[in-house]
Amino acid sequence: MEIGIGLPSTIPGVTGALIRDWARDAERCGFGALSTIDRLRYPSFDPLTALAGAAAVTEKIRLTTSVLLPLLHGSAAGLAKQVASLDALSGGRVVLGVGAGARKDDFDLAGVDFSQRGRLLDEQLARMRDLWAPDPSDPVGPETRRPGGPGGPPILVGGTAKAAVRRAVTYGAGWIMGGGSPEQFGETAQAVRTAWADAGRSGRPHLAALGYYALGPDARRHAVDYLGDYYSFLGAPPEALADMANVDEQAVRGVVAAYDAAGCDELLLFPCDPSPDQVERLARAAGLP
Repeated sequence: MEIGIGLPSTIPGVTGALIRDWARDAERCGFGALSTIDRLRYPSFDPLTALAGAAAVTEKIRLTTSVLLPLLHGSAAGLAKQVASLDALSGGRVVLGVGAGARKDDFDLAGVDFSQRGRLLDEQLARMRDLWAPDPSDPVGPETRRPGGPGGPPILVGGTAKAAVRRAVTYGAGWIMGGGSPEQFGETAQAVRTAWADAGRSGRPHLAALGYYALGPDARRHAVDYLGDYYSFLGAPPEALADMANVDEQAVRGVVAAYDAAGCDELLLFPCDPSPDQVERLARAAGLP
């Protein structure tokens, strides 16, 4: 199983310089991917813009949205061009994780009908896939810039609902779980594998998961402060929300082993603490060479 690391791009107060330094350190430490998450009504960096900054100072590490909420980013054609541009500029390193979204206030701000987000997401993904389809008669593409690779970047679909499983099989190269336990991951991962085979898809789906961490003497406090704020819409006490984070090396080793045993191909761990030493701390805890 590969280990990726999230950029601290949703932690309030983080600077562009820190994001660039974080990206350099993540590549140096051997992480497989740099990742971003997506909110609109929150003081965070735009996920694709943050990855563009990371792309400029790295050469090999993958650039993953886990997940981007496409409906918050305008038209399918505009988003397709933005993603394809990032993919081409980075040398084909983009992995596009997408999801339907869960916060109504984000959709209200974007002017998108929250109740129709599933149908609208299907339409947007189908349109983007069509725009990225290779066209031998026009190698540049009439409507949007071509991505770094043929057919566009790999798409991972997030969520645990039946509709998410269907989208992963219809539009994606795999599936990503945005929250939950390794046991929950294993259950939905098996549903994805079954649906993949039933649809006659070749090969096997890429299966990924997202988690949180903070390491060091103030780890628990950072988890309470950040996750308590970022996930306050869930209505749970900050102390309970902080339980989502792995706050010591033993916990990190345990969650890595558990997801590996559950058949996960890639685990992406996001920081609750933006301190620069968190990159190397996670690399050591996860056993990266």
